[in-house]
Amino acid sequence: MSAARNSAGAGRGAMTWPQMLALAFGAIYLLIGIIGFFITGFGDFFGNEAGTPHHVDANLLGFMINPMHNVVHILIGVAGLALSRTLAGARTYGWLLAVGYGAAFLYGVFAVGKEWDFLNLNWADNILHLVTAIVGVVIAVGPVRTAVDHRSGRL
Repeated sequence: MSAARNSAGAGRGAMTWPQMLALAFGAIYLLIGIIGFFITGFGDFFGNEAGTPHHVDANLLGFMINPMHNVVHILIGVAGLALSRTLAGARTYGWLLAVGYGAAFLYGVFAVGKEWDFLNLNWADNILHLVTAIVGVVIAVGPVRTAVDHRSGRL
């Protein structure tokens, strides 16, 4: 019985905090992306608040969204869930968040209120994107303690 119990978790240690954070952010972004479609539907895919032909007032908890924005959230969420399985994957996800959301923040600084803003951003989005980019850096480079196997030093 103990052999069966041990083999079920063979090769899998406890998750590190970067993995848990990547998993949490992945789950949250996936959930937000799915919920977003209940608010926006699938029409007016790139619509935004300022656009003349495409006027979308859809928001989720104060954050402006459109279907394209929802797709981005779903992709980021799925990536977080998939990459959180290993520490190296979580670190990669951290860099993805840092670079991707850092770029989204910079895009948003110039895009808010413009007709060409295909993600329908507002300043709440920009602040969230900046915070997410910072969390990405923390996931990517934050220190992790590893357990030292005391048997490895003795022969």
